Amino acid sequence: MLKTKICGVEFRNPLMLAAGIMGSSASSMNWILRSGAGGVVSKSFSINPHPGYVNPTTVAVDGGIINAIGLSNPGVENFKEELKKVDHENNVVIASIYGATPDEFSTLVSEVQEHVDMIELNISCPHAMEGYGASIGQDCNLSHKIVSASKDAAEIPIIAKLTPNVTDITEIAKTCEDAGADALSLINTLGPGMKINIDVARPVLANKFGGMSGRAIKPIAISNVYSVYETVDIPLIGVGGIYTFEDVVEFIYAGAGAVQIGTAIMDEGVEVFSKINEGLEEFMSKKGFSSIDEMIGLAHEEL
Repeated sequence: MLKTKICGVEFRNPLMLAAGIMGSSASSMNWILRSGAGGVVSKSFSINPHPGYVNPTTVAVDGGIINAIGLSNPGVENFKEELKKVDHENNVVIASIYGATPDEFSTLVSEVQEHVDMIELNISCPHAMEGYGASIGQDCNLSHKIVSASKDAAEIPIIAKLTPNVTDITEIAKTCEDAGADALSLINTLGPGMKINIDVARPVLANKFGGMSGRAIKPIAISNVYSVYETVDIPLIGVGGIYTFEDVVEFIYAGAGAVQIGTAIMDEGVEVFSKINEGLEEFMSKKGFSSIDEMIGLAHEEL
């Protein structure tokens, strides 16, 4: 009942680990898979190791958290070893990659594609260093070049992860589709945001600014998925503020075929996946749905 397909890749349920949370090692990704996720997205990694920002890198705010990790990672050669150890049996493994140029992205695709089922392009991080993340995803021309180069090098599906921090997300979505993206993930964190420590009159985060995730961004994510669903003809993956099966249903009704969960794990623990799956299955039975496909985009239909 809970099975869903994205770009021909079958997931046993529509829940995935989102990039950035517990995706740094095979052991943590396998834990997530054993806890009920149908797939995992690794932490974003680059060609060379990157230290990221110094602590503090996260701070709690009303409705979520603000983080500026700085895309820290051990580099592709080290990360490949972790990806090899993730349990692929009946699970979907997705690598999240980032770079500054088309060549960097295509190189990463070539390096890791034999170890994963799909690749997600991080062109949307709002607190990345200059030339990375949202600086790409806010520009149609750059987005097209990065997606096109990645597709040229790919033998597996390519997902572009979009930023909400744009004037019109449908314009970027259509650009990525035209460049060959097989699917889209939306949204990445909102922002940049800031929290100030009033005792010392200084920003809490070492980077000052960070991206906001958590419950507060869900309405924006739902809106973005809804709008993009009406613009493109490729599958969508919903991300942002998902804590309950009701949240998942909203994303599916808006047009997503699957979802990713991140911040909720910090608040609810890894049990959040099994709880959502159980609630989702009960909801579908009660409403008479036999598959996720029957639910996708229902919010767009005329009453």
